Amino acid sequence: MIEQNAQSTSVNGPNGQPLTLNDLPAPGIKRWVTRRKAEVVAAVKGGLLSKEDACARYSLSEEEFSGWLRLYADHGTKGLRATRLQQYRRHN
Repeated sequence: MIEQNAQSTSVNGPNGQPLTLNDLPAPGIKRWVTRRKAEVVAAVKGGLLSKEDACARYSLSEEEFSGWLRLYADHGTKGLRATRLQQYRRHN
């Protein structure tokens, strides 16, 4: 388990609201909806969580998470929709 002081550390979440470690999806999550992916991406981009910690916490490969970062940077939250991944990947 990754221990950090979530009470005093926050970043802007994908919806503009403060986001802390306590607000992130629980480790072991199985169903990755767009909102959850965007929260984890925002946490990493804001420095709340390192990329390595995010991958370990959520059992993600570096390649998969790097794909989320790239899609979010190129297309915003919409890029993280599972139904859009194939379409966006074809155009990159």
